[in-house]
Amino acid sequence: MKKSTSPIGSDSQTVVIAQISDMHLRDDGILLKQKVDTDAALNAAIDHINSWTRSPDIVLATGDLVQKAVRQNYGYFRNKLERLKAPYYVITGNHDDRALIRDTFADKGYLPREGTFLQYVIDDFPLRLIALDTLIEGRNGGEICDTRLGWLSDRLAEAPGKPTFICMHHPPFLTGIDFLDRHSFKNAEALEALVKQHPQIVWIACGHLHRHIQVQWAGTVASIAPSVAYQLPMPLTPGSSEGFSLEPSGCPVYVWKPKTGLVAHMSLIGDFGPLYPFVRDPVV
Repeated sequence: MKKSTSPIGSDSQTVVIAQISDMHLRDDGILLKQKVDTDAALNAAIDHINSWTRSPDIVLATGDLVQKAVRQNYGYFRNKLERLKAPYYVITGNHDDRALIRDTFADKGYLPREGTFLQYVIDDFPLRLIALDTLIEGRNGGEICDTRLGWLSDRLAEAPGKPTFICMHHPPFLTGIDFLDRHSFKNAEALEALVKQHPQIVWIACGHLHRHIQVQWAGTVASIAPSVAYQLPMPLTPGSSEGFSLEPSGCPVYVWKPKTGLVAHMSLIGDFGPLYPFVRDPVV
């Protein structure tokens, strides 16, 4: 993997967040959907992030960490993430198991030791990070119930003047792509109303839909990360057939500075050759 240069400053007020999502890792060597080597895909993502000359301050793994929620898969996943040079944080997706995540990553110190939901705050940087648990056990779709919504309301009220970045697995908004919008997000209207009350929220980062999407929502900007494993298509006509593709995966990179606020980049994962110098084109 070729090392990339980075235009990102290294001053103490700059916060860099890298996001990886929907790894669906298997530890048994079987190709996911008979096509995808999830082990190689995650290795490539980790190598890619480690190659940056400016390491991120945070790496977020936004759910569907493993394909099958069993203890050995989470142990295997953790061993992979331990190769990251930057600290990493995990949240639950619909393929995940809360108890196994809590057990596997308990020593990291950021997950709650008790209670049903794996929600937490990282308040060590000029940009505050709030991680939400949107899992409905046994279901593909997500929700924010009244308990989780109340928790979020309390956390937002703690620091109304501090720029805040929220991450969750399930997107609480529609995408305009028919087959992606079939599984609605429960209580989305209540979440939208709460977010609108808090202008300190600068971004909401999601996963789940295996496609890079950005949208204006609830007075801020929300996005969906591509999957590390495989991508979903962009049919814009109703009733289009479903499937998946092996388009290049990507790693969203969020850079926050006091002067610029939050700026989002997309760093494609793969070897696309070296940087080429700009040369004068011949004038015909």
